[in-house]
Amino acid sequence: MVRRAVARGVFMDRDLVALVGFVAMFGLMALRVPIGVAMGIAGVAGFGVLTGLQPGLNLLANVPLSVLTDYNLSVIPMFILMGAFASHSGMSQELFVAGRAWLGHRRGGLALATIAACGGFSAINGSSVATAATMTQVALPEMRRAGYHQGFSTGLIAAGGTLGIMIPPSVILVLYGIMTETDITLLFAAGIVPGLLAVAFYCAVVAVVSRWRPDTMPRGERHGWRERFASLRALWAVVVLFVFVLGGIYGGLFTVQEAAGVGAVGTLLIGMLRGRLGWREIKASLISALRVSSAIMLIVVGAYLFGYFLTITQFTQNAVAFLVELPVGPYGVLALVMVGYLVLGAVMDELAMILLTVPIVFPAMMQLGFDPVWFGVIVVMAVTLGMICPPVGMNVFVINSIARDVPLGDIYRGTMPFIGVDLLRLLILCAFPAISLWLPGLVQ
Repeated sequence: MVRRAVARGVFMDRDLVALVGFVAMFGLMALRVPIGVAMGIAGVAGFGVLTGLQPGLNLLANVPLSVLTDYNLSVIPMFILMGAFASHSGMSQELFVAGRAWLGHRRGGLALATIAACGGFSAINGSSVATAATMTQVALPEMRRAGYHQGFSTGLIAAGGTLGIMIPPSVILVLYGIMTETDITLLFAAGIVPGLLAVAFYCAVVAVVSRWRPDTMPRGERHGWRERFASLRALWAVVVLFVFVLGGIYGGLFTVQEAAGVGAVGTLLIGMLRGRLGWREIKASLISALRVSSAIMLIVVGAYLFGYFLTITQFTQNAVAFLVELPVGPYGVLALVMVGYLVLGAVMDELAMILLTVPIVFPAMMQLGFDPVWFGVIVVMAVTLGMICPPVGMNVFVINSIARDVPLGDIYRGTMPFIGVDLLRLLILCAFPAISLWLPGLVQ
């Protein structure tokens, strides 16, 4: 039956309005309108068409205020600020130096050190873009001096940056937890093993490429045992922060929101006590965190506005019913959803993708009997591929903006082996949910 809505005295088909809203949103994105603004414009305009001008304006007045004052969302700017303080205090540099001291003399050793540093920095950062940008400045010059192939080096850093989405604390996992009312502590626990699996797979890629094409990754200088152990002493701050923040969460000392604030303050104090954070660095950290947080919250506000529009068109309810009734079985539906994420990831920002799609696919997945924690990990994994896949790949563009002499095509070619192992990892975790759910089962 065709559903009708009265808007300004005109009968309009709600499904048609929803379709026009999606087309308008993607059209604005194609015109380089910021994603959050594009979603907000399409959402408010569509809501106004169906309900009238005044309700649409009321939506625009109320939603941003309610979103920006939501206590649950305060975890996002705090974790971002923690990462900014860590970056400006040189913790990423210390991680790479330690990895270089222990692995640099091996063929592909600097690449392995970069992966290890990306994984370690992700544990105190939580942002894929920030990890990629930081490691580009830290690791790329070293790999260039050692004679590494620039395309593979930048592709490696782009892929290593995606660890910031999976290894806790993760901004994307936080958003997923808030949107689906899933326990964020369980999501953090579920992300650890898949994150470590990603590190292992990336190291395997380096090992294979270094054996297949040894000219791309020359050996570096060998460091003595004294220098190696000295490099480990500098890592105490990273270990303390990781143990304190996650240990405090799982030990029941504080909530995730409180952990984010404690982590930010703790990183600031450690940086100041070590003489790494002066007023200039603190100011730069605050500005950096403000820029990133503002961009994220703008997308969140836009997604909420567009979500209200989809709700009034009943598009979300209809999409859930359509997915559940598909005659392909639960895993067939899951496969279709994953393919959809991979397609969207090639043209859309990962944060917008999560905010736009989770309200639609999550209820369907729950009706089909999937675990919400496991599905969160799977979704985040699918989203990470969009960070390095052409033609958008946010991490690729970030690296290209820093290393301007490296063509985008070279960076994308460098990411291809890592995209391949990420797809393999996604298949493994879909086939064996226990890999993700083992740790959450221990902390429950």
